[in-house]
Amino acid sequence: MGLYCGIDWAENHHDFAILNDLGDVVSRGRVDNDAAGFARLLEAFAEAGDTAENLIPVGIETDHGLWVAGLRASGRVIYPINPLAASRYRSRHSVSGSKSDSADAVMLANIVRTDATAHRPLPADTDSALAIRVLARAQQDAVWSRQRFGNEVRSLLKEYFPAALTAFQSLEDGLTRPDARSVLAAAPTPTAAAALTRPQLRAALKRAGRSRFLDRDVERLRGILRTPALRQPPQIEAAMGISLMALLRQFDAACAAAETLAAHVSVLFSEHPDAKIITSFPGLGPLAGARVLAEIGDDRNRFATARGLKAYAGAAPITRASGKKTFVLHRHVKNRRLAAAGTIWAFSALQASPGARRHFDARRAGGDWNHQAQRHLFNRFLGQLHHCLTTREFFDELHAFPPPLPIAA
Repeated sequence: MGLYCGIDWAENHHDFAILNDLGDVVSRGRVDNDAAGFARLLEAFAEAGDTAENLIPVGIETDHGLWVAGLRASGRVIYPINPLAASRYRSRHSVSGSKSDSADAVMLANIVRTDATAHRPLPADTDSALAIRVLARAQQDAVWSRQRFGNEVRSLLKEYFPAALTAFQSLEDGLTRPDARSVLAAAPTPTAAAALTRPQLRAALKRAGRSRFLDRDVERLRGILRTPALRQPPQIEAAMGISLMALLRQFDAACAAAETLAAHVSVLFSEHPDAKIITSFPGLGPLAGARVLAEIGDDRNRFATARGLKAYAGAAPITRASGKKTFVLHRHVKNRRLAAAGTIWAFSALQASPGARRHFDARRAGGDWNHQAQRHLFNRFLGQLHHCLTTREFFDELHAFPPPLPIAA
């Protein structure tokens, strides 16, 4: 007789329930979130009939953490159940809205018992792919933090120091540039900036790592920062300068984290067997390629078809049909990290691949908005990536985007 386990996890403890094929509760309990609690869970498995040849599958509402790592190491099948799906299953058994941790554990075990085929088991990714995922996601988070703090700095400068935006916003990377942050740290207010001498400006640029065209940029900055402009009252200006310095510290930390993590993830990604195939695609360098690999993993059994991968990335549309009406809509439930990487991938490929440019232009000519055309290009790339990773082939421009046939005379 088969056995199935559901674990309702929490911060300090976890409720578990083990059911048999008939849905009867064989064992249930609550264990602490520590090594002793995990050992107690394994004891409950063994008492229920868990063996090396017939490991009890587990349903749990997460796909990461120490407990998931421990369950993965035991070799059993793990079903990470989406919390939204779990809430829909809960209403099947109780319409009153009642809820308890022990009942949720039973519900999760029942999901595995009755509907395991409707849910994806946790993929068997290698440790290398999981390590890339950790670093790639951390780097992506750092980039998003950098963008957020950069927007806050820009918004604050508009309020009292627009000359700083004039000085750096038109340059590549704008306020993210190390020299921009160095000059702002040296003079966080218009009054302090106007008082900067040439040697002080030169020293600020050198602290940022600049060594070329210093005299040219010193003169340019002095001209902009000394231009007469509207000012806040002195006391308010000073307060805003203090606020800017606090933001700059967070901005600097996010910039440094993004750069450091990018270097580490690029090195780790280059050592992965799939790296050369992924980076053979136009628009995918080491960093974007690492983000793609981090989200799709290296378990080739995870996506049996390219269609599943496209749906997971949110590149494939969904169809809603009712009666005589049919709607084709953009997919909102998706892996947002992979979708974000796909936007960068599709945009970069337009410059690197003539075929991608033809495909994009054809979609735009057919009435697609810019983002729709990019998403369709990403959708096509995903199908090609699935094929290349499955067959261990590199991207081929002529096969991916065959040139148009000449029109017969």
